[in-house]
Amino acid sequence: MGAGRALGLLLGVAADAVFGDPRRFHPVAAFGSSAAALEKRVYADSQAAGVAYSAVLVGGTVALGVAVERAARRHWLTQALATGVATWAVLGGRSLAAEGTSMGRELDSGDVDAARARLPHLCGRDASRLDTLGLARATVESVAENTSDAVVAPLFWGAVFGVPGLLGYRAANTLDAMVGHKSPRYLRFGWASARLDDLLNLLPSRLAALLTVGGAPVVGGSASQALETWRRDASAHPSPNAGQVEAAFAGALEIRLGGRTVYSHGVEERPVLGHGRNPDSGHVTRAVELSRVIGFSAGLVSAVIAFFRK
Repeated sequence: MGAGRALGLLLGVAADAVFGDPRRFHPVAAFGSSAAALEKRVYADSQAAGVAYSAVLVGGTVALGVAVERAARRHWLTQALATGVATWAVLGGRSLAAEGTSMGRELDSGDVDAARARLPHLCGRDASRLDTLGLARATVESVAENTSDAVVAPLFWGAVFGVPGLLGYRAANTLDAMVGHKSPRYLRFGWASARLDDLLNLLPSRLAALLTVGGAPVVGGSASQALETWRRDASAHPSPNAGQVEAAFAGALEIRLGGRTVYSHGVEERPVLGHGRNPDSGHVTRAVELSRVIGFSAGLVSAVIAFFRK
C-alpha cells in the first residue's frame, strides 16, 4: 500500500508541474459551485449553521475519498493511479507559479494597473489601494502562504491518509477561502470552516517553513535568516499558520513583510516579519522560484512518509 501511495503522490506532483490545473471540468471548481449552491440554501448568521455546512461538505468529500481508496487499494498500481489523479486535482503549484511570475513581470515593467488587476488571482486584498511596493509585498506573502496551503498541506495529508486526506483537505481549504473571512456576513457562518482549516494546517505550515529554510540557498537566499526570522517572528502573525511560512520566506529572501493590510472588509495592522529591505519585483520572482523548490521537496518528503506508513 505504501509504495502505491508514494508513487501516486509523485505522479500527481509531476502532472501538476507539466499540465497544471485541468482546463475543463476542474473538480475543485465543481466543489466550489456545489458549496456556493448549498450556502444559498442553508446560510444563517450563526456558528451552528456554519458547522453543519462545513460538516456536510467536508464529510461528504472525505466519504467519497474513502470509497475511491477502498476500490483502488486492491493493487498497488490502481492505488498509484487513483492517488496520482487525486493529487493532480488538488495541487495548485503550477498555477501559483504562473500567477506569481506574471505579477513579477508586470511589476518589473511598471504596469501597475495590470498588476492590480491580477492580484485578485492570488489573494483577496483591495488592490486598488496598493502601490508597487504594496503589490510586491502582497504577492510574496500570497505566494508563501499558498505554497503551504495549495502544495505542502495537500501532499502531507495525502501521504498520511491517501485519497481521503487529499480530497478532504482540499475541501476544507476551499471552504475557508470561500466563507472563512472576518467580514460581517461570514464572521459567524464561516467560523467552523476557518477553524477547521487552521487545525489542518498546523503541521503542514511548519513543514513548509522548514522546507523554506532548506530551500533558501537554492535561490540565493539565507537559510540562517530564514530559520531566525521563522523562530522570532512567526508567532506574532494573527494566523497560527500563515505566519510560519511568511516569516520563513521573509528571512530566506532577506526582506520585510507584514504591516498594514487592506481587505475589502476592513484593514488589519499586522506585525512586521523580518528586518531586510522592502520587496520588489525581483523578490517576487525569487519567491516563485523558492515556491517551486519547496513544492519539489514536499513531493519527495510526502512520498517517503507514504512509503513507510502502514
